[in-house]
Amino acid sequence: MEQKTVAYQIEPLAQNIQDVRSRHEANRVSWNQGAQRYTEELEDTIEFLRAGNSSLHPVERRNLGDLRAWCRTAIHLQCASGRDTLSLWNEGVSRVIGVDISDVHIANARRITEVLQAPAIWYRCDVLDTPHELDGIASLVYTGRGALCWLHDLNRWADVIFRLLTSGGVVHILDDHPLTWLFDPKQATFIYSGFDYFAHSESSQGWSPNYIGDIGIPVPQQARKFERLWPIAEVFQTLQRAGLTIEYLGEHPDAYWDCFPHLKPELIGRIPMTFSLLARKP
Repeated sequence: MEQKTVAYQIEPLAQNIQDVRSRHEANRVSWNQGAQRYTEELEDTIEFLRAGNSSLHPVERRNLGDLRAWCRTAIHLQCASGRDTLSLWNEGVSRVIGVDISDVHIANARRITEVLQAPAIWYRCDVLDTPHELDGIASLVYTGRGALCWLHDLNRWADVIFRLLTSGGVVHILDDHPLTWLFDPKQATFIYSGFDYFAHSESSQGWSPNYIGDIGIPVPQQARKFERLWPIAEVFQTLQRAGLTIEYLGEHPDAYWDCFPHLKPELIGRIPMTFSLLARKP
C-alpha cells in the first residue's frame, strides 16, 4: 500500500543560541524540499514578471513610495525564488540582488533571470554570511513576508543589514505579526495556541496545508526545520542597537496569506495580521 503523508507535526523547542548554524543548515535542507512548489510555478512566475507585474504588498508600496525615484540597488535577504525581488525591478529599481540559503530557490531565481534578461545577481548562502563585497551598496535592504521566523540570530542579521546599506539607505520589513502565533490556526475563533510570546521556538516536519502543503514525501521522511517567534520589540531594538534609526513602525490588519483559513468573517481585522518597519542608516 502506498504510504500517505500524515498531519503537519510541530514540537515546541528550547531556544539555544549555540544551535544557530545547525538550525539554519537544517532549514536549508528543508527548504530545498519545500521550494519544489516554487519550481512547479516557475513558468507562471516568468509570465507574471514578463508582463511587468509586481507582488509588492500595498503596505510595502505605501511605506516605500516611488522606488524608481530613489532606489538604485536593492538587496533582498531571504529572497526565495526571486518573484518578490524581481518585482522590485518591475517597480523601478535599477539593480536587484537576492540572497537565500536554499540551493533550489537560487537555481529557480537564476533561471527566471536568464529568461527575462533581468539585472539581477543571486547568492546562495546563509544571510548571516552575505558577502562583504556587497557592503555599502544598497539603497534598500528588503525582507519580509515570512522571513524572520527562519532566523535564529537577530543580532548578526541586523549587523549584516547595517553593513549592506549605503549612508542614508533604508531597510524595510513586512512580516507576520507575532501575535498571530498565539492563536490556533485550525479554529474558527481566537483560541490560545499555548505558545510563549517571549520565548517560543519550534521544530517541525511537513508543511502547513494552506502554505506549501503536501510535497509528495511522507512527513516522517521530510527534513526537520526550525522556526522562532520574534517579538516586535526585539526586532525594533536589535536594529536600533546595530546603528539604524527607526523611522516607521506599523501594525496592520492586512494579511499576505491565509494563516487563519477557518476564521469567522466577523473576526477578520480584529487583530493585527502583519507589522511593517522602516529604518535608515545615518
